[in-house]
Amino acid sequence: MANCPGKNTDAVAELTIGLLIAADRRIVDASCDLRAGRWRKKEYGKANGLKGRTLGIIGLGAIGKAVAARAKGLQMNVLAWSRSLTDEGAEELDICRADSPLTVAERADAICIHVAANAETNHLINAEFLAKMKEGAVLINAARGEVVDTAAVVEAIKNRNIRYAADVFENEPAGGEADFAAADFAAMITGTPHIGASTEQAAEAIADEVVRIVDSYRRTGKPLNAVNVCAKSKAVRNLVIRHYNRVGVLAGVLDRLKDAGINVEEMENTIFEGDLAASCTLRLDTEPERDLVAAIGSAENIIQVMVK
Repeated sequence: MANCPGKNTDAVAELTIGLLIAADRRIVDASCDLRAGRWRKKEYGKANGLKGRTLGIIGLGAIGKAVAARAKGLQMNVLAWSRSLTDEGAEELDICRADSPLTVAERADAICIHVAANAETNHLINAEFLAKMKEGAVLINAARGEVVDTAAVVEAIKNRNIRYAADVFENEPAGGEADFAAADFAAMITGTPHIGASTEQAAEAIADEVVRIVDSYRRTGKPLNAVNVCAKSKAVRNLVIRHYNRVGVLAGVLDRLKDAGINVEEMENTIFEGDLAASCTLRLDTEPERDLVAAIGSAENIIQVMVK
């Protein structure tokens, strides 16, 4: 199983910035009023604006970095928190590093979330976090619905005028077409139906990457970007065999290992220029006995055997 990392990064970053601007300027509400025949210029002329404001980013992976670059284009200051972000890394990106998510909450005028959904990030954005945010600040969730405590957001919207924009929701429908049970909540926010990665550019980039992965697998037998590779091999020793490139040489080696009850966890054979010789590395789950190594080394077309 393989994936296409980074191919929808730009799409999600673009929507994040779109949600940020839309929430600050209340574009959705203004559009709905216009469509209903209501001209409310005085009401929708009230906005904080983004130039010179501080955007806080929770999670600075590929998407977080892409958002930071776009925010700098809007002349915003960027404050980020990520477990892996160092002072040196922040300096290289020309942003400020926060020592915790709560520091971001306290200092930022707008905050966007770009972390994976797991046990550690479940309801990372909770009542405590929201209470630290500036009154009237903007919060954008383009990560996963489970990262944000929806009930706490509702209270923050009602009591602290927090503007919430989201592309993802807790318990959101799985399909492309469905009833949305949280319509009352949606009426309080700026929202989109989990379309962050959905642009023609992203689809084309993913299609190109799929072709590259399949082509690489066809040519080399190795899938790129594999997501289900064993995290830790059971191999304890490498058996390195230099051999002449002849039919059946490695089959004989594998037969001897099989007879000895030794499993090959991984195997790689490199053919040298001229197609005469090769070097094969076999990662074994058991250390081979000396007699077995000697027997393999004495076989026809074997040049050298080493155990590492």
